[in-house]
Amino acid sequence: MSLAGKVAVVTGGARGLGRAIAVRLARDGAAVSVWDLNGQGAEETARMIRDAGGRAIACGGNSAKADDIAAAAARTRAELGKIAILVNNAALSPFCKFADITEQVWDDLMQVNLKGPFLCCQAAVPDMLELGWGRIVNISSSSAQTGSAAQTHYAASKAGVIGFTKSLAQELARSGITVNTVPPGFVDTEGLQEAPVDIAAFAPSTPMKRPGRPENIAAAVAFLASPDADYITGHTLSVNGGRYSN
Repeated sequence: MSLAGKVAVVTGGARGLGRAIAVRLARDGAAVSVWDLNGQGAEETARMIRDAGGRAIACGGNSAKADDIAAAAARTRAELGKIAILVNNAALSPFCKFADITEQVWDDLMQVNLKGPFLCCQAAVPDMLELGWGRIVNISSSSAQTGSAAQTHYAASKAGVIGFTKSLAQELARSGITVNTVPPGFVDTEGLQEAPVDIAAFAPSTPMKRPGRPENIAAAVAFLASPDADYITGHTLSVNGGRYSN
């Protein structure tokens, strides 16, 4: 699944799923632009790729701010080339009881989780249309498929990502651009370790009795970004160890 000659953008690439995805796409031959509000973490990911012989740059900025996205996209084009692959991974995933969710908390989360992918797609799609080839992979969540107590705002935002993906896929289907979504479930990342979840206690309740690895998500993204997936669009590829199947 060679991605040689392709330029990929991975948002939220400073750690966790984003880092694993960026590293995997680079391993498959893509030049990678790592975007993250945590500029130091993004640079660490880019350095890992360069140390392994790949091409990568880091762009600090907020993936929900149009000006930051425009600047990162312009730098990516100048240093690597036109964007052919976009992975919208940046997200907030807090736990908060419904009664405690303020309007500001709701709005801030929607800005990052739903507006962010919209703005990033608007920035990248013109490049893909010029190239006549493109891959967009939006990271959603199994919480949007099953629901998640104390995460109504998060689950709602990720359900929006799934609907956004399906609709954009239909609109771009004849252009050579595919749009798909990967909803992870119970993956052992820094985010899960920081969440109010007892990983060891929850694992036995899942079909595989263990959490997934970031590399499992990265492999799914790499497939959807590859030439081999050129007849797959609007698809939800669940990677959750059997937690949810449909």
